[in-house]
Amino acid sequence: MLYRVEIENFFSISEPQVIDLRARKSVKDIFGRLSPIHAGSKWHGPNVVALYGPNAAGKSNVLRAINFGVWFVNYSFSYMHSILPYQKFGNWVQINAPTRLVFSFTGPMEFMHSLDTKRQCPYEYEIVLAPRQGIETNTDSVIRERLKYRPNGVGKAITIIDRQKDRNLRFVRGFMTSGHERALKAILRSNASVISTLAQLENKPAMNFVSLIKGIQTNITTDRIEGNEIEVAQWYAKNKTAFEQLCTIGRSIDLGIEQIDVDQSSSGPNLKFKHSGLDQIIYLHGESHGTRQFVKSFPLIQSALEYGSIVMIDDIDSAIHPLLLPEIIRWFGDDAKNPHKAQLWMTCHSPSTMSELTKEGILFCEKDAQGRSTVYRLADIEGVRRNENFFAKYMGGEYGAVPSLG
Repeated sequence: MLYRVEIENFFSISEPQVIDLRARKSVKDIFGRLSPIHAGSKWHGPNVVALYGPNAAGKSNVLRAINFGVWFVNYSFSYMHSILPYQKFGNWVQINAPTRLVFSFTGPMEFMHSLDTKRQCPYEYEIVLAPRQGIETNTDSVIRERLKYRPNGVGKAITIIDRQKDRNLRFVRGFMTSGHERALKAILRSNASVISTLAQLENKPAMNFVSLIKGIQTNITTDRIEGNEIEVAQWYAKNKTAFEQLCTIGRSIDLGIEQIDVDQSSSGPNLKFKHSGLDQIIYLHGESHGTRQFVKSFPLIQSALEYGSIVMIDDIDSAIHPLLLPEIIRWFGDDAKNPHKAQLWMTCHSPSTMSELTKEGILFCEKDAQGRSTVYRLADIEGVRRNENFFAKYMGGEYGAVPSLG
């Protein structure tokens, strides 16, 4: 579970924004939307997090910040460009200032040796990226990269990795061999993650951490091409149960669909759709935008539910029909469908979904006249009761973050 995020100087987010989703375990959980951060924790967090607000308010940039952290840990070693795939806030003051991202989440207590997720504890991962003086010519560089955890769930955090600039490196005992340390110093680049680099050197703890982070699913791309129809069809061909569920849901979201099949051709598998009243078979690329988006998003959701990971869906309304979306939100609060406590983060335009959420899981984004985004929780607004009609009050403008016409 991802339960706290700090974002500073990243795309439209200029000033530091702290998103703390934690709630005391004594909080009354009406819908079953809160889960313990880890076993024995006094804190609970929402299993569905939704961001609302006008277009271009910065909702997607919150998910981009999380996805950038995932990308940096996984892929930055292989990224050969000098400028990393993100933007600072677009005025000269912020371009010449650091960018800081901090993520607090839960992970395996014994990650240095295995990825057993039955025993979990809190982690914190921090990235600080240097100012950009002369965007076109300079190379991005890391000011700090730090990974900490509390293996007992409480007490002082243990620093696993602490990197300050390029060569000032410190590791917890047992993380590194002398051979790995020498090799790391020889190949570590100023704009690549220590963890990503060590994973290439087959350092076991780093490889475990990369495997853990790689499980995060998203439809947001960072220097990667969105999965094509063949890749999507291959996934469904391998996951028969999910494919059968897609067929059932497909007939609900598009009344014209009679049957969905996987077509095995010389160029690879593809999904084909039989519509009532039509003799011609339609392949995925010829389907409606909404159907294509759902077919591509459904594997992300299913994988997260199966493995207990995090899934982030940007603009979820365009991928999932409004009548189907509440049901999918309920999956994440259903112990049978979500036994491993997967978490859904989504940006959303439809405020009717608020009726399915706890106030700790509702975030709002606004942008001021200078183009700066702010993020705040519904739970931070004074006087909001847990059982009030969030939808009606949002539509009435009581919470802010609503589009303004004229």
